Amino acid sequence: MAGAPAAAADLSAERINTAEFNGKPPPADEVSPLGVRLQVLLARAHFSPGEIDGKFGENAKKALRAYAEAERLSTADRVTREIWQKLRSDDRPVLTTYDVTEKDVAGPFLPKLPTRMEDMKDLHGLDYANPREQLAERFHMSEQLLAALNPHQPFDRAGTRLVVADVADEGAGAAQADRVEVDKIRQTVKVFDASNHLTDFFPATVGSEDKPSPTGTLKVTSIDRNPNYRYNPKYHFKGVHANSPFTIRPGPNNPVGTVWIQLPGEGYGIHGTPDPGKVSKAQSHGCVRLTNWDAERLASEVKKGTPVAFVDGAS
Repeated sequence: MAGAPAAAADLSAERINTAEFNGKPPPADEVSPLGVRLQVLLARAHFSPGEIDGKFGENAKKALRAYAEAERLSTADRVTREIWQKLRSDDRPVLTTYDVTEKDVAGPFLPKLPTRMEDMKDLHGLDYANPREQLAERFHMSEQLLAALNPHQPFDRAGTRLVVADVADEGAGAAQADRVEVDKIRQTVKVFDASNHLTDFFPATVGSEDKPSPTGTLKVTSIDRNPNYRYNPKYHFKGVHANSPFTIRPGPNNPVGTVWIQLPGEGYGIHGTPDPGKVSKAQSHGCVRLTNWDAERLASEVKKGTPVAFVDGAS
């Protein structure tokens, strides 16, 4: 999850907290104060942009479109004055401060994450690589944005005060899902309540050419938090050459992240990921991949028997 610092910009807390839409959309390929504020407001409204990186990329556009649909506004994957006015009715600052604790820096941390899945099986756990990675994920941010908001700050020192995204909402918590819809074309996951109201939205990576995701409606069979990952050679995943089954122990850098929501059929499920920045941008092994925090939220909303419909380009 590591990377270089975000592009240079005026990323002071005041500038970001007061950023306004003036008719010009935030840039898609560089961090901007408006981009940060927009993403945090969407996340707090339960329309996840995935990893908050301060850029108005495809995942942020997907979330914005879903938000407009849910609010019955003019549907668009671009910012409009109507959409912005509705979003900014949440006028709380989108950034807050956090003091690094002794627990944050105590670890254990993984010195190096193997690139080959076979090499993960002998590790005691798939922990975070360092405090920065851990803190970025806690606040649903990219490591690059966290570093850009806190230049020259040591992430591995207890007592360090950091500027972070305030992704907490003021609602009563996660709603109970009546059904879940996975759009295989748009690469999205939507959650609906019993009144058919869209209550949550997540960008996703759905299947691959080698192993497409299922078709039709399935039902959740179980939910496993902090799961082991069990590899079966008959999956024939690219780059994995093991001839015998093996198990990878739990942790946020486990191939299926921190949550596994089991669906019927061997090896099919909705799960987290060790690479939140790649959600909706890289292929999955037939499953539905979300950021760890989005997978954890979804897991709190579904239960055994919740229907999960796989659709192709729903309107």
